[in-house]
Amino acid sequence: MSDDLFDALPQGGGDYDSSAIEVLEGLEPVRRRPGMYIGGTDDRALHHLAAEVLDNSMDEAVAGHANRIEMELEEGPEGSAGRLSVSDNGRGIPVDEHPKFPGKSTLEVILTTLHSGGKFSGKAYATSGGLHGVGVSVVNALSSHTRVEVARNRELFAQDFSAGHPQGPLQRVGAAPNRRGTTVTFVPDIAIFGDRKFRPSRLFKLARSKAYLYAGVEIRWKCAPALAGDGVPEEAVFQFPGGLADHLAEQVGGRECVTAEFFAGRQDFPDDQGRVEWAVAWPLWSDGSTSWYCNTVPTPDGGTHEQGLRAALTRGIRAFGELTGQKKAKDIAPEDVVTGAEIMLSVFIRDPQFQSQTKDRLTSPDAARLVENAVRDHFDHFLSNNMERGRALLGAVMERMDERLRRKAEREIKRKTATNAKKLRLPGKLTDCSGDGSGETELFIVEGDSAGGSAKQARDRKTQAILPIRGKILNVASASADKIRANSEIADLTLALGCGTRKDCDATQLRYDRIVIMTDADVDGAHIATLLMTFFFQEMPDLVRSGHLYLAQPPLYRLVAGKESRYAADEEHRAELERTLFKGKKVEVSRFKGLGEMNPNQLRETTMDPRTRSLIRITLPEQHEQRHAVKELVDQLMGRNPEHRFNFIQNRAGELDRDLIDA
Repeated sequence: MSDDLFDALPQGGGDYDSSAIEVLEGLEPVRRRPGMYIGGTDDRALHHLAAEVLDNSMDEAVAGHANRIEMELEEGPEGSAGRLSVSDNGRGIPVDEHPKFPGKSTLEVILTTLHSGGKFSGKAYATSGGLHGVGVSVVNALSSHTRVEVARNRELFAQDFSAGHPQGPLQRVGAAPNRRGTTVTFVPDIAIFGDRKFRPSRLFKLARSKAYLYAGVEIRWKCAPALAGDGVPEEAVFQFPGGLADHLAEQVGGRECVTAEFFAGRQDFPDDQGRVEWAVAWPLWSDGSTSWYCNTVPTPDGGTHEQGLRAALTRGIRAFGELTGQKKAKDIAPEDVVTGAEIMLSVFIRDPQFQSQTKDRLTSPDAARLVENAVRDHFDHFLSNNMERGRALLGAVMERMDERLRRKAEREIKRKTATNAKKLRLPGKLTDCSGDGSGETELFIVEGDSAGGSAKQARDRKTQAILPIRGKILNVASASADKIRANSEIADLTLALGCGTRKDCDATQLRYDRIVIMTDADVDGAHIATLLMTFFFQEMPDLVRSGHLYLAQPPLYRLVAGKESRYAADEEHRAELERTLFKGKKVEVSRFKGLGEMNPNQLRETTMDPRTRSLIRITLPEQHEQRHAVKELVDQLMGRNPEHRFNFIQNRAGELDRDLIDA
């Protein structure tokens, strides 16, 4: 650097000197930046603590040192998330003095030091999902109280911690002739997680899923009576000899599948590199779901093990197609095989590599090859050992292939012929707007021609388009693909939106910025809105995930007292207005039987004008488990099995308002 340039720079360091350099010791970095270790401080991160502790006990079971795990949820101190205990009958964390830390027990080192544990060298565990020292030390750092009890060599030891700091040395509690293993009890710190609470249903599901993932373990669940209920028992025992096959059978239930028998099995990898277990079913009329695991840890974003399974299934079905003389089978793509399938895959491998500390995606390069080689031979036998079964699955896959290729051809034609929006073929009932986007255009889906007429007069012609539909549209959750394609109302709606359906749904191609479902404010209107939401959830999920779908909130009543008038959304709102704003006045109340009864000015003022209306945005949760719960609810309420709806109504009959029943 030249002297001139040096002289031109500002002199002096200001406040930046040695005192400005912080050295964070022990577990303080975890408390300062919890997002680096568990992805944040939200509900998902809170429950990630439970998964980290449970994973350590599962590793003991998978390694063959434990066959029983207990999880117990208690209420905990006032304001806390709750107190959770996880116990196993494994070897127990070592309690002798650690050779590198004189005066400290190995247990204390593991609980208070990042990157310490028995899973790095592979000597103590061939495969593992948790890491003592990464997982449990982070849990300790983010808990207001942690107690660890270890039973080894017929003796019981215990140590308490707070915010990652020991509250005293390791204590010898006494003899424990009939006990072995480790118990970790912790209370998440409200200074980190605020007022968030452990959800018993989520922990119950976590414990149950772990039992499915390793057939050799028994998991016992216990929950405080005050926290039980809503499908969560006070006590339960999970043990599933069939592993993933049992899990899949429960998930599929009584739904009809392309093949009566699931494709399920397990295979050890060569040279003791681990093993793989899988279970796959192809239900009819289903969007399907996927569950991926590595060393019992959920990997909701899939990864290299997923790639291996997809490759094995695709190459296997192509080979079977060629064997049976289907020349077009060479065009089968992975999405043709896995679309609509219920898939569960669990791998156990050494030194797994994940995309982040929260382990959402497996990135181990060898996993794809190992899984494909292990599964492919089994899939070939599954298809060829029963030719009728193989042909049934091949036929279903090729139907999806034909549909995919047809849509691809349509898109190519559309790109060649539609040089601008004006040349697009649009449904005749659509009254389009003149605006071209930029965050302002809206399509109102309205119920019937009468409401459509009012909406057309009430709209802003530049930004608001109107598409009337005839009554209650097809319930797509219980209809076949052919029936959906043949439905004229759905065809008009799909054409008007222009963004494609199912796997081809692309929200960036949507012709409008907002899609607004506008139905009558009564039971029939709610039913139509539900059918439309089901359509968007199943056929255009990308549109919903991107936040383009809304529900209009038209009023049910108009209240007039003298020259003053107000609108009420429902009976409760009406009563509130009469009790407050119109107290003591003679009120004339009129009830709207439908949108068509409202004059255009009323409809514009209450429901369509962005300055005065209210809209509800319909979205999908980000978390995989929550998305799966939404799908289960839609299947339950809108699917093909009426018994599920009957049970739902029967179980909730007591929640209905008596006045509503009398009405």
